[in-house]
Amino acid sequence: MPTQSVGRPMLLGGQWVYSDRTINILDPHDNSLVDIVPAATREQVETAIEDAQRASKVAAEMTSYDRMSILKKAAAYVEENLEEYAKLLSKESSKTIRESRKEVRRCIETLTLSAEEATRIEGETLSFDQSPSGQNRIGYFYRLPVGLIVAITPFNDPLNLVAHKVGPAIAGGNAIIVKPATVTPLSALKLAEAFEAAGLPPNILSVVTGHGSEIGDILVSHPAVRMVTFTGGLNAGEHIMKLAGLKKISMELGSNSPVIVLEDAILDDAVEASVSGAFWAAGQNCLGVQRIFVESSVYDEFLSRFIERTQQIRVGEKELEDTDMGPMITEKEACRIEEWILEALEMGAQIHTGGTRKGSYYAPTVLTNVPLDCQVAMEEVFGPVVSIFKVDSLDEAIELANGVSYGLQAGIFTSDIEHAFQAIRRLEVGGVMINDSSDYRLDAMPFGGVKGSGVGREGVKFALHEMTELKVVCFKLTHPLANKAKV
Repeated sequence: MPTQSVGRPMLLGGQWVYSDRTINILDPHDNSLVDIVPAATREQVETAIEDAQRASKVAAEMTSYDRMSILKKAAAYVEENLEEYAKLLSKESSKTIRESRKEVRRCIETLTLSAEEATRIEGETLSFDQSPSGQNRIGYFYRLPVGLIVAITPFNDPLNLVAHKVGPAIAGGNAIIVKPATVTPLSALKLAEAFEAAGLPPNILSVVTGHGSEIGDILVSHPAVRMVTFTGGLNAGEHIMKLAGLKKISMELGSNSPVIVLEDAILDDAVEASVSGAFWAAGQNCLGVQRIFVESSVYDEFLSRFIERTQQIRVGEKELEDTDMGPMITEKEACRIEEWILEALEMGAQIHTGGTRKGSYYAPTVLTNVPLDCQVAMEEVFGPVVSIFKVDSLDEAIELANGVSYGLQAGIFTSDIEHAFQAIRRLEVGGVMINDSSDYRLDAMPFGGVKGSGVGREGVKFALHEMTELKVVCFKLTHPLANKAKV
């Protein structure tokens, strides 16, 4: 029997419930206790799946107006309590209070977009008479809900990335179970409060807190689950793909995003955007600028300006309004970054600023002369580290940018439209940002990558398409639509 009576319950089967095991949620700043959540058992997860499967039929019967109305009310609830959401998000995560407010505002936008798209789930008429066998037939296709969706979300955007899964799922008439990151579940639970206040019928949304190693496999492999949407690491994504079975899969698996700076770039813009893109949220960002390829004629100037601007970043306590960058999510992660940089240094890399750790804080770090076969260059760093490379041409920059197993987004700074279109055509990524860093995302745009960066696309409209199925309807008419043409 559940015995937890303190902390924050999880939402299962339309009820806020506890468990006899708990997880302490700690502030990355000093490891102080923020809250306590249940560690769900296998039995609780199975019950949640059964309840959600039944609720998927209720969700499918909701009108598009009802879905739209609930999503709008949820967005309004979050907006009315913006500061409360921001403080909670900042407390459990790495984000400063200013970064957290921005994420809450993006969550509101995501839910609002979802409400709008709930009324735009359209089909299309089909010309069956394009074939002789289609004479006297007319028809169309339309979209219907997938059913029960499981969403597994990461720690780096613990509110908006949940909204990016829950919003389209509800807009499409599905039930959804969210498994938030073990270290940052509070924002997801808080978002569930908004949907409860908005009048979402019970069981359509559940938020299961617990250890992924204990409950993740059953969530993704259960036959009642018809889709898994996952944001996280490549290894975990590959494990889910092997385990999930015959169901729809959507995955965003990160990257080590490149930015190209050519000699005709506006350097002030390139520096400012790339510094922000590299160190936002302590670099724990799938779109974060990790590798910068700078044309040789402007390399020295760009590097000097980039270092100077990086050294202006104010690192400190997250709740202070003038703090630019907070800690990494755990000290363990900061130690991993320390090890990766040590490897790069031993292989010949050079540090120009940063390279120091204090607990879970790692200073914004700029590297050059980084060997292409070290982890910092090949893998997703997911920390406040950027490597800057000198190149002789756009061709060389594109070749190096493509020379990794990831391909989420890229940026290029240039005043030459021909160079921009070369990059658009040849960069192996899901999105190319011109005169901006890789770290730009509009919540309405299709978002996803190629190669090891995942499968499928997010962005509200496009996630909604992933979360629906097509059904074809064909009428065979008893009487011909028209007389045969006389020759």
